[in-house]
Amino acid sequence: MSVSTLQPVHLFSPLQLREVQFRNRIVVSPMCQYSSTDGYANDWHLVHLGSRAVGGAALVFTEAAAVLAEGRISPDDLGIWSDGHTEMLSRILRFVETQGAVPGVQLAHAGRKASTSAPWKGGVPLDEADGGWRPIFAPSALPFDDGYQTPQELDRGGIDKVIRAFARATERALQAGAKVVEIHAAHGYLLHEFLSPLSNRRTDEYGGSFENRIWLLCQTTAEVRKVWPEKYPLVLRISATDWTEGGWTGEDSVALAQKLKPLGVDLIDCSSGGNVPRAEIPIGAGYQVPFAEEIREKAKIATGAVGMITAPAQADQIVRNGHADIVLMAREFLRHPYWPLNAAGLLRQKIGAPVQYGRAFQ
Repeated sequence: MSVSTLQPVHLFSPLQLREVQFRNRIVVSPMCQYSSTDGYANDWHLVHLGSRAVGGAALVFTEAAAVLAEGRISPDDLGIWSDGHTEMLSRILRFVETQGAVPGVQLAHAGRKASTSAPWKGGVPLDEADGGWRPIFAPSALPFDDGYQTPQELDRGGIDKVIRAFARATERALQAGAKVVEIHAAHGYLLHEFLSPLSNRRTDEYGGSFENRIWLLCQTTAEVRKVWPEKYPLVLRISATDWTEGGWTGEDSVALAQKLKPLGVDLIDCSSGGNVPRAEIPIGAGYQVPFAEEIREKAKIATGAVGMITAPAQADQIVRNGHADIVLMAREFLRHPYWPLNAAGLLRQKIGAPVQYGRAFQ
């Protein structure tokens, strides 16, 4: 998609990416629920995702779906490494679509941050006796932090397995009814680990130079795009910076976007951090929006802004001012599942509320 500023747009303007139209610019960001058994979705996911579609979002992403069992963050993660995972996902995505939202699936591999407990169980590394697993994998044998497993460095066979797993998971997402897939290359998970020199100390064709460190992501993107229909958008989530000296930078992110756009990526979802513990991050309202703006402007690609976006006027101005093409929200959607319906009223924009709820949003 070429980004155009010829026509003024706002938060409730429709957006076209490839052959998919979104009813507005509001997206439910992937949010880990840690509520699966063996990777299977269940009624919790149906209600969690379905209610946000009812609430008026344009695109509803599943949480990170692990492309391999060992690629889960926790034993409770959603999975898409097995054909059996698609049955319940199909039911969920079908309901999301009947409510006017576009269903999306995020594909992920946790890398060296795998095998940990859910946040309310401590969010700590797990050993095999407590339901964790060994080995975990990374570009280099560098643990994420004290107390974490030292990962096993991926060899070429392991790298090929990861690439195939992303491609096969994409086929399953399509089978389940997704109209958008997002490759998760952010927050210190496997693909981000390859990008950053802080976690990638390899000396082969997958490490060292910028071109080498992005090679796995480029290969993965190309293979995903081969099996993902041309008519459907492909989204990439990145951490635009590591917030740490010597790490991945905003300039790297612009260069990466320029490389991946010709490979079929349609939108860059711009988050940050997660690869280094205790990074000093200047968190505040909209603190990551400048990354979306810079990548949009310099790489000439659509972008999404995320991070402490809560107020309707704030989200509207991000789109109106051309800082990003969409806004993605997570915690605000946990607090307010019907945020778009309420925002439309505050911003005096029209939105199609479900007929069952229409009287409340007139």
